[in-house]
Amino acid sequence: MSLKGRAHKYGADVNTDVIIPARYLNVYEPDELAKHCMEDIDPDFVNRVHSGDIIVAETNFGCGSSREHAPLAIKASGVSAIIARSFARIFFRNAINIGLPLLECPEAVDGTESGDLLEVELVSGKIRNLTKRKSFTARPYPDFMLELVEAGGLIEHTRKKLAEKGT
Repeated sequence: MSLKGRAHKYGADVNTDVIIPARYLNVYEPDELAKHCMEDIDPDFVNRVHSGDIIVAETNFGCGSSREHAPLAIKASGVSAIIARSFARIFFRNAINIGLPLLECPEAVDGTESGDLLEVELVSGKIRNLTKRKSFTARPYPDFMLELVEAGGLIEHTRKKLAEKGT
């Protein structure tokens, strides 16, 4: 699975309250959540992000509350992956559960600026900064996590498995 898009770079401790502010927690439609994604940390994000783009961040991305709205808003905005030095564990789990790939790769974070064109290969963990002509390697996804992401998340993966069994 290969992903390609422009980088949107952020600092450390980007929490779920700035990814999708609490005032939108009564919204459940992904397209509506996407309209407010990152607005408290980057008000122009929704105007700059394009389908396939990639968020790059420092440490502890997705810290804060365990709200599933945060990764859902990011995915619905068109972001295809997030690369960071580290992620809050509950955010990591919520993102994988909805099929949003995350990669931990400090070298890629150091070697990327906003606007750089990135290409990510989940099977190998290869991250290429096409703008700067640099390559980095994150830990590749294990097969079961790759299956979840490729299916579009845990629910879709489960539906697919049940359909294969004829249930």
